[in-house]
Amino acid sequence: MSDDRVSRFIRSTARKAGEQYGEARRAYRSARLQHGLPTDDAGRARIVCRRYAQKRTAAIDDRGRPACFEAGHPDCEGCAEDVREGRIETW
Repeated sequence: MSDDRVSRFIRSTARKAGEQYGEARRAYRSARLQHGLPTDDAGRARIVCRRYAQKRTAAIDDRGRPACFEAGHPDCEGCAEDVREGRIETW
């Protein structure tokens, strides 16, 4: 192989690796955001609990309910609705 071909091969391979790295980085960043909420290192959403008026981290299920959700409680129902609507208070 000529030096020119080797050089093009290396540049092409490096470019592809950079693109793959960028895609992986974007995917990781978006996976960390649950329902568009800021998260901690474990991937739990950082929300302010309406029921107890305190900062907490909680996993959010696919229906937009924090792990601490209690069905039938008005504050919990309102919190889940706020998560789904994207208007929950965060920290």
